[in-house]
Amino acid sequence: MKEIKLVFTGSMGAGKTTAISALSEIPVINTDVNATDEVIARKATTTVALDYGEMTLPDGQKLRLYGTPGQERFAYMWKILMQGALGLIILVDNAGENPLGDLEIYLNHFREDIEKTTAVIGVTRMDLSKKPNLAAYNDFLRKKNLQLPVFSVDVRRKQNVVLMVQTLVAMLEY
Repeated sequence: MKEIKLVFTGSMGAGKTTAISALSEIPVINTDVNATDEVIARKATTTVALDYGEMTLPDGQKLRLYGTPGQERFAYMWKILMQGALGLIILVDNAGENPLGDLEIYLNHFREDIEKTTAVIGVTRMDLSKKPNLAAYNDFLRKKNLQLPVFSVDVRRKQNVVLMVQTLVAMLEY
């Protein structure tokens, strides 16, 4: 049985743990701890190492789902988790202070990985903040010479997360 590894990354609070939970057949393994710094104003806990879930694809292959911590101070885990991954899903919290700036951090950090594999971008919490809109994200990517799909997603909805995964897999097969 072949195993496929996908990594979810992105800004703190963008929904990485929730996205993995939406797909996983097993209880998600996480390394959440109580927030103690500026994070506490946004959420009670934060991931410090990884999230892990898995699901079985229709052909029997195992899809391993890894989530990175969102804070840059844990960036050493980003490269570790990306080893052997077939693709990357970047989640951006549109209600954050600077969503395009957040996206830039992840694009810069994962640039080599994106060039070797591919990535899709999911913009979360667009219901709370309409700007930037998807056109602004696409313009931003174009200026960075990147052609990546951008979706408005509610990671609590399994079908939204499945769409990102299916798109990523289709891009890998192309």
